Order: sequence, then C-alpha cells, then structure tokens
Amino acid sequence: MAAASPNLRIALRFLTSRKRAMAMSLTCITLGVGLFVITRATTSGFEGLFIRTMLGTNGAIRIEEKTQDVVGVMQADTGGPQSSNFKISNLEDRKFIHGIEEPELLMAAVRHFQNVTGVAAVLTGSRRVRNSFNEENGQVFGVELDDFLQVSDLGSQIVAGSLQSFRETPMGLLVGQVMANRLKLSPGDTVLIDADDGAVRFRVSAIYETGVNEIDRQRVYLHLAEARSLLRRPTGASLLQINLRDKDRAPADAFFISRTLGYSAISWQQRERSWLEVFRALKLSTLLTVMLFSLIAGIAMFNTLAMIAMEKTREIAILRSMGYTRRDIAAIFLWQASLVLAVGSGLGCLLGVGGTWAIATLPVRIRGIFATDTFIVAWSGWHYVEAVVMAAIMVMLASLLPARRAARLEPGDVIRGSAQ
Repeated sequence: MAAASPNLRIALRFLTSRKRAMAMSLTCITLGVGLFVITRATTSGFEGLFIRTMLGTNGAIRIEEKTQDVVGVMQADTGGPQSSNFKISNLEDRKFIHGIEEPELLMAAVRHFQNVTGVAAVLTGSRRVRNSFNEENGQVFGVELDDFLQVSDLGSQIVAGSLQSFRETPMGLLVGQVMANRLKLSPGDTVLIDADDGAVRFRVSAIYETGVNEIDRQRVYLHLAEARSLLRRPTGASLLQINLRDKDRAPADAFFISRTLGYSAISWQQRERSWLEVFRALKLSTLLTVMLFSLIAGIAMFNTLAMIAMEKTREIAILRSMGYTRRDIAAIFLWQASLVLAVGSGLGCLLGVGGTWAIATLPVRIRGIFATDTFIVAWSGWHYVEAVVMAAIMVMLASLLPARRAARLEPGDVIRGSAQ
C-alpha cells in the first residue's frame, strides 16, 4: 500500500493537467452507468409486471388435455399351429384427449407435488352475454371460488362490487372491466347468457380488471355448479390451473406432472414464450444503446491517456531514472483510469437512483397486456453491479495500451529524442 501511494499522487498530478479531457470521460462514464441502471430498472419492471399478471390470471401451469400413446397390435407368424400377438407403441404419434375427465382425482394427485401451492378446476365454454344495451361474445369460466383464489390474483383485481357478494349469490357473475364498459354494467345489474335452450339471467356481483384486454373483454366467472348447468357439462372440467411456490421451476414441474400423470401440462414460460422473447429483445436493444456511452467513455479515456503519455515523456524519463520500473509507470496510468472510473461510477449510481425514482413517479396509463397507471421499475442491486462492471471493462481495456506505451519509454530515448 505504501508503494502505491506515490504512484497515486503522481496519477492525480497527471490528471489535473488535462482537466477538460478527463471531465469528458467522467461525464460519459456517469451517463453510461446511470442510463444503464435506469433502462434495466424500467425494462425489468415492466417484464416483471407482465409475468405477475400472467401468473395471476392463467396460473403457473395449466393442464388442459390428456396424452395417450397410439398402440398398434401386430400378429407374428411363428410357423407353428399358433401365432402370437404383440403391441407396438408409437411415441411420436400421440392422441390428445381434450379436457379433464375426473378433475377431483387429478387435483388430489397434483397436490402431492412439493412445489404446488394450489390447484383449481375450471370449466370453460363460449356463450353470448347480452343485455338491453349491447351483446358480447363471452368466455364462461366456471370455478369454485376458494380454489380459484389460491391459483390467481382475482381477489386483488376487483375494481367494483365484492367477491363476498359473488360468494353469497348462486346466480352471481364476475365480468371484466372492458365488457362492463361495453355493456354499461355496474354491480347489481343483470345480464342474459345464452344457453342451448334459451337464456339464463345472472346478476353482476363484481367487476374485475387484469389489464389484459382479451381477458377483460371476454371472460366471465360463474360458480362451477351454474356453469355446469349452463354448458350442459355435469361432470369433468376443461382445465386445471396450478399455482407454484417457485414460479421459475414451472418447466421442470410441468415435465414431471406430464410424465407422472399422463396429462399435457404447459408452464407459463412455454405459454407466454412470444411475449417473453419480445421483452428479451427490448432489453438487448436498450443495452446496446446504453453501451454506446461506455464505449465513448473508453475512447475518450484512451485519447486522454495517450496524450498524457506523449506530453509527459520527460517526466516519465525522470521517474525511470529515479528507479521507477515499467510496472510503476503502467500503474500510474492505470491509477488515472481507475480514479476517473471510480468517481464516474459513483456519480452514475447516484444518477441511476435518482432517475429510477423520478421515472417511477411519472403517470402513464397502459392497458393491453397488463394494467398500470405509473411507470413500473424494478429495484435491484445487481443492476448497479452490472453497470459498473460494464463501464470498468470498457475503460480499463481502453487504458491498457496507453499505459503499456508509457511503460516502454526509456530515459535514454527521451534524451536522444527518439522515444515513440
């Protein structure tokens, strides 16, 4: 540490000789780190909101169909008085049986998986929903309320009315905000849902909003018993919706459920693959844009240190003649880069904190794939670590060549005027 102190003092002296150039490098590092943190916070925040919305509406895993191997029977001629039959299973040719035949038994089996925290049977069907004002194509969801609350965020999505009213009203109905607006519905109003032999009247108990336009426009929740009567489905279910303790394990759990129970289980990562790819592309594009500032900072640092190496050849020669080694001279130049990097990173992190906080307070109304009235940000220490590491790589790589050039200067070459 004592040996490094003189090198540090010399580095500070060299830095003050080119204040304007160092200020430019410092500004670029600050902007690079700060904007990296802000963009990572916003893109991660919106991605996290999308994931929470999808999990809160459609669950971590869904089971909607049973897989059955196609088995063929062949007869072998053994040449004797009797021939033998044997079966061949073609695993590449499977038959899918839509729906759940015995939901209660399957639900009991699913609950034995360690990561499962809830499972609910859902009966679905398409029906027209209408009143005297308008009519809409609806998607009926028949649920047992207590089970469904364990696998969804329906309880926190109610914007008018109450779930208690729905629980106490056998002919109660939950409608989405978009459908309610299009039909001019309020809690307590009645609607007609078409059935095979007429129409059945239901009363709106509550209005929910997920922010997913397709769901809020089409999905209506009924009690499972009433949905069975309406859809003429006295038994079975259309799907099982499953909630998990660790959502990231959904692909592995879906695989084991499929292998163990013989049903096709779809994880939320597979179900929402297209949107997740969109968010990954967005994060990559913003990352490449923000890295431009770090690249400019690296180029500015390279130019500044290269000019210092050229201007301070006489001082470097004096230091070498006093016993400074090449390693010491290189350390002086790396100290300069490190000092600017440290100050720029610190200021950049402060810019990231302030910018992220300011953006989080901006009003914005977004509906379509999620619902929010403000910018969503994700606060994570890793964003700051990633930003500083990225800036450090750019700046230190740019500093190596000037530091190496300065270290190669010899006192005799400076005196003769032949230093390169």
